[in-house]
Amino acid sequence: MAEVERLVASHTLHSSESLCKLLRYLAKQAMEHPGVPVKEYQIATEVFGRQTDFDPQLDSMVRVQVGRLRSKLSEYYGGEGANDTTGVEIPKGSYAVVIHDRATNSSNNGHVDMLHNGANEQPMLPRNWVIATVGLSVAFVIASALAVHFYMARRADLPTPEQTAQAALPFRIFWRGVLTGPEEPWVIFSNAAFVGMPSTGMRYYDAAKDSHTPILDHYTGVGEVIAVHNLDIVFAALRQSLRVKRGSLFSLDDAKNNDLIFIGSPSENLTLQDIPSTREFIFQPIKTGEHAGNVAIINTKPQPGEASQYVANPSNVHLTEDFAIVAFVHGINPEHSELILAGTTTIGTQAAVEYVTRENYLAALLQKMNVSEASHLTPFEAVIRVKVAKGVPVECDIVAFRKLKS
Repeated sequence: MAEVERLVASHTLHSSESLCKLLRYLAKQAMEHPGVPVKEYQIATEVFGRQTDFDPQLDSMVRVQVGRLRSKLSEYYGGEGANDTTGVEIPKGSYAVVIHDRATNSSNNGHVDMLHNGANEQPMLPRNWVIATVGLSVAFVIASALAVHFYMARRADLPTPEQTAQAALPFRIFWRGVLTGPEEPWVIFSNAAFVGMPSTGMRYYDAAKDSHTPILDHYTGVGEVIAVHNLDIVFAALRQSLRVKRGSLFSLDDAKNNDLIFIGSPSENLTLQDIPSTREFIFQPIKTGEHAGNVAIINTKPQPGEASQYVANPSNVHLTEDFAIVAFVHGINPEHSELILAGTTTIGTQAAVEYVTRENYLAALLQKMNVSEASHLTPFEAVIRVKVAKGVPVECDIVAFRKLKS
């Protein structure tokens, strides 16, 4: 286990407690139960504390974490562990740890083998191979020259490293201010409980009259799908991973131990009803009038120039305006944070996520809060107005804002 402990203590891995725990567990299983495959369910419940109803078919958490561990191992041996004589790997297709000897000078070894093939003479190559090699070398030189030419021609059009860093600054400030640690946050997207059939029509589940009706909880809106995609792009640029789970599978244990990003309003993302959420702006179902069946954002303490509630267009007309909440609040465990991104419709939810994944919007938000460093970002709640054209959010602006007390 000395090789494993060296990895755990390395700069590459030591900051990720969950990956170190996973590596130790898999190594111990390989040592104590050689040849016995480790199951996803076993890893989920014994390493990550998942409930006994964990279903690997519905939750890819284990596969994601093992994939991250493989990447970290590759990063280690490509950097600080390049000269290690012993290697640790997890072959794809299994969760078994394999420890093996590493050849650190494979190219030199290959040369020595060739020199000792016969009477210390290198084998003669056929004439055709010599001609082909020369031809390929010439072609390579020409291609390289062309590549250098086009690179130099375009170099003036490329942003400098300083310009690239400056462009990414709002993203780094905001997201490093929101996330509390090195572990990946959970992205919880809404998937409302429906009854009925797609072919004949579906509606929201009503506990008062649908107690014996099968529930369909595997649908979500197009806005939520695009939202997760946008977050994934930003996190990839920040070189950080995220974990994704649908709301109906989320547990309060997850909420206690992780930073959370909620996508979708409490009317569909029901977990938001059980944990700390927004206080200044809250979602409320509309039961009467032309907006009946929709959701409104209630402004609990309207300030001068603000509306008391914010409502999208009625459902019987084309959507041209929606409203959404963008809020950064403390979680059940104050050491962790929650980011709530939710619209009164799925398009509003998409816009809320776009607001925190686009540089111009984030720059405006940080300026409004007078934040220039990640450590200065404090909890807040905001309502954004969303202009919609042909089912696509095209413009957003803040119409109500509260900076919360820490």
